[in-house]
Amino acid sequence: MSGAVSASTLPWLGAGLAHTLTRGRAHHALLVHGPAGVGQLDFALELARAWLCEAPRPHACGACRSCHLVAERSHPDLRVIVPEALRAEAGLPEEGAAASDEGKKTRKPSRAILIEQIRAALEFSNLTAARGVHKVVVVHPAEALNAVAANALLKTLEEPPGAMRFVLTSGDAQALLPTIRSRCQGVALRAPGREEALAWLRGQGVAEPEPVLDACGGQPLRALELVRAGLDAAVWRQFPQWIARGESAAVAGWPLPVLLDALQKLCHDHALAAVGQAGRYFADVGRVGAGPGTGLARLTEAAAWLRAQSRHADHPWSAALATEALVQGTRARLQPPHPTPQNLHPNTTQSLRP
Repeated sequence: MSGAVSASTLPWLGAGLAHTLTRGRAHHALLVHGPAGVGQLDFALELARAWLCEAPRPHACGACRSCHLVAERSHPDLRVIVPEALRAEAGLPEEGAAASDEGKKTRKPSRAILIEQIRAALEFSNLTAARGVHKVVVVHPAEALNAVAANALLKTLEEPPGAMRFVLTSGDAQALLPTIRSRCQGVALRAPGREEALAWLRGQGVAEPEPVLDACGGQPLRALELVRAGLDAAVWRQFPQWIARGESAAVAGWPLPVLLDALQKLCHDHALAAVGQAGRYFADVGRVGAGPGTGLARLTEAAAWLRAQSRHADHPWSAALATEALVQGTRARLQPPHPTPQNLHPNTTQSLRP
């Protein structure tokens, strides 16, 4: 997302950015936190751009050479540390570009920040700034630090060398080590209101943002990402019907984490409908409904089954078979109790692996 938008284009971040940049000398380590998908990475990169900008002003000028280098993620005084799986989101080139195609096929990109990445950042922190005074390390998201990497970062967070600045981002600050939180100055970001988020999405060219924003739980950046991936309003309006009919082909090719997230939200909304409440993620879920006689206990069991499947989402032997198993398994569990094939029995915790 950060290659497509920036904090300066996210109106709900403007006040927090201005306050952080103008309240005086920034703390050497900031923890930028808020609801998931609110724009933490974009905010952190805008801070880095302002600190590295060659024009004497609180905000980045956007025109100098340093600003362009930050936008291109090639500034010599900036390091952006993200899990390998999130490099594209951060606008970074793929690591190991010289690796063989065979190697890429046999290994999934890591979703953790590893000790090797932190060691490289610490080596960078000891170098002299190349273009100006400051150097900046952005760690996104900080909760992706594995235990060894988090502990390696602690000492430098407490006593960074020279004019070094760290910006850690988080969608769940309580998941971080207390010792990391205590070494950082917190910057809390707010989520946009629904109308603000819808207006922003329309400004990004999304013609009908309401169903997508709802399906994303009110996260506009996530909604824009899904629309750009082809999952637009028409898709999300039809999704409950597809699952009710077991139409696996309709979601063929979806990334498994996206499909699992949508199925879990669908179960949540069916549970709301079962007690007479409106759906949170799918407006038509009450009309589609689970099968007659499907009570809360069965819906809770369906949600638990989906949580169990999420453990295998990144490591299926066959994505196509995994998609089929998820759709048919969810459909069976949203129907009233009746004899089912053994591999779809409600009391099994069938793996995504065939």
